[in-house]
Amino acid sequence: MKRLTLIIVLLVSLVAVIGPASTTAQEDTLRIKLVVNGVLGDKSFFDSAQRGMDRLVDEGYNVEINTIELGIDPANWESGLSDAMSDSDSYDMLISGTFQMGEFLAKRVHLYPDKYFLFYDDSVPYDNPDFCVEGCTNVYSVLYAQNEGSFLAGVYAGAITSSGIEGVNEDAIIGALGGQDIPVINDFIVGYEQGACLVNPDVTTLVQYAGGWNDPATGKEITLAMYEQNADIVFQIAGGTGVGVFEAAQEQGHYAIGVDSDQATIIAETEPEQAQRILTSMMKNVDNSLFRAVTMHIDGELLYGEAEVLGIAEGGVGLAFNDIYFDNTPESVLDLIDAVEGAVLDGEIVMNTVFEDRLYLGYELASVGQGCDAMPETDFDASEFLGE
Repeated sequence: MKRLTLIIVLLVSLVAVIGPASTTAQEDTLRIKLVVNGVLGDKSFFDSAQRGMDRLVDEGYNVEINTIELGIDPANWESGLSDAMSDSDSYDMLISGTFQMGEFLAKRVHLYPDKYFLFYDDSVPYDNPDFCVEGCTNVYSVLYAQNEGSFLAGVYAGAITSSGIEGVNEDAIIGALGGQDIPVINDFIVGYEQGACLVNPDVTTLVQYAGGWNDPATGKEITLAMYEQNADIVFQIAGGTGVGVFEAAQEQGHYAIGVDSDQATIIAETEPEQAQRILTSMMKNVDNSLFRAVTMHIDGELLYGEAEVLGIAEGGVGLAFNDIYFDNTPESVLDLIDAVEGAVLDGEIVMNTVFEDRLYLGYELASVGQGCDAMPETDFDASEFLGE
């Protein structure tokens, strides 16, 4: 019960806003347009954003949701967003996300001063007048400390590769597959590498990029190659491409870590055997963060013209604690994850990031592949839990 209590408390802290009863004061329907620069059905990032919208409806908020999918071709994203914004009679609030869309959104929001904009997974450049012509004062940005959540994923992977459970070998080797070699993905990876190093300073982390987000065949090919190099568990940070990671894990009898959503629980609905190979997922709680932001807007509490970073403490990121996780994870590793999470919350562990503008949060600047010797020092001793 201790492990469940911690995550429940964190999630409650994220979404503890006045509930559906408060909608009685909301006389007018809030018309929300969600613009997805991709497609739904990824069982991960964009589906999580849609779940946040669905939750508003399910919990009785007076909202209308219109989701627009721009497709996987980046050439269509700016024009598609422009079209969605220019149809200003059809929405009160427009929501978009990902780093690729920030400047597209920023340079147009001043044209719609009576509209509200939520931007997630990155921040619009508030201080750059070339884009935020009037300061983007009608935009709220929410970011996620993916380095923190991925740190936990790295601790988990580093422990599992040495755990002796069925499907792992004697080599301390883990993998990470990114969709593209871009800062936000590398922020996942530096956290993952640091977490693994906390468990075992001799661990090897294989890192490769697929070059795209909707190519499961390439994802599977790369993951199979990692397994051939004796990786036991691979962290997928590649959107739809990551489906191939799960296919490879099932085929080879090894393991995977999902991303953004609790992917094992989602995939279990159609591929239960495959889901058993996904021991946990590093969740970016996009759904909860968008639900939180919209309800705060309704209650007049959302601060526009600012960006907010949600980490472990705010319930913005974390691991998926489901039946597969508990059934397949040794007790010692469960205790380790609990202890590491507590140490993070107590400020005992300084985490790495690739973003210089987040150093004010107490992080250290890092780069992918810098090695365990370069990790921040800590008094936390993982060997106390793993019996080393």
